[in-house]
Amino acid sequence: MNKLAATAKGVYLIAVTPFTEDGSLDLVSTDRMVEFYLERGATGLTVLGILGEATKLTADESRLFVKTVLARVAGRVPVVVGASSPGFAPMRELTESVMGMGASGVMIAPAPAVRGDDQITAYFDMVNETLGAGVPWVLQDHPLSTGVQMSTSVVLRILKSSPNCVMLKHEDSPGLAKLLALRVASERGEVRRVSILTGNGGGLFLPEELARGADGAMTGFAYPEMMVEVCKAHATGNIERAHDIFDAYLPLARYEQQAGIGLAVRKHIMVERGVIASAVLRKPGPKLSAADIADIAHLTKRLEKRLLEIQ
Repeated sequence: MNKLAATAKGVYLIAVTPFTEDGSLDLVSTDRMVEFYLERGATGLTVLGILGEATKLTADESRLFVKTVLARVAGRVPVVVGASSPGFAPMRELTESVMGMGASGVMIAPAPAVRGDDQITAYFDMVNETLGAGVPWVLQDHPLSTGVQMSTSVVLRILKSSPNCVMLKHEDSPGLAKLLALRVASERGEVRRVSILTGNGGGLFLPEELARGADGAMTGFAYPEMMVEVCKAHATGNIERAHDIFDAYLPLARYEQQAGIGLAVRKHIMVERGVIASAVLRKPGPKLSAADIADIAHLTKRLEKRLLEIQ
């Protein structure tokens, strides 16, 4: 098993969950999607995330989807599985199941009902007890979806009391100052160094986040090669090249991050790219209008032109 480690770097793609037109799991498209992500240079994959429509799957479907992804990956890259749950029994059950299949670790966000610094840290003490000593896990800091605001000091407290937390998925916004503060704390020896992968808006702040100390990205975008190439350029010290690549994709990335229809935009583009067979979101979910589709076509043509200019 390729277990997740605190040294992880690069791009962990948040995978969509492909469905057929009738809303059932599309495992053929799932295989094709995994190959697409790996061919574009993904360092790892994360499944059953928020934009993976995890809350719309049954427990059996979740396990089947993870099993399919792991079988296709065949150990080539780490696979992280979202295991957040309002209750600890389902969290334990899913974690034990996917780790037994060969997952590299799980990702946990605070329950929406948790409030206050002491409640938050106590919650993650229970997470540690629930997951056990042998499970590496990712702390997901995404206040927009959870409603839980974790200050820098709280994140540091969680890391100090959680030896198996090896990664922070940083999605607080604005969050550049927080990211830098966490990095400075580890550099001073106040806390052990863990991997920090960013997830804000499909990489909308990726160049700046890398400059503040992020190790890469854990998010989704219909053009994952953007994040891969930005991280590669930044790692070699070619900062201007990283920004040039990022700038070329920015209009389309921005469009994909619209509240409400963002995942529908991503799936539509992935259909256009031949990755998945259907852009269906499991209900409840929005559908794109003809005007939306025209916008995407226009932005895609402009992207192709910009890429030629920066080659």
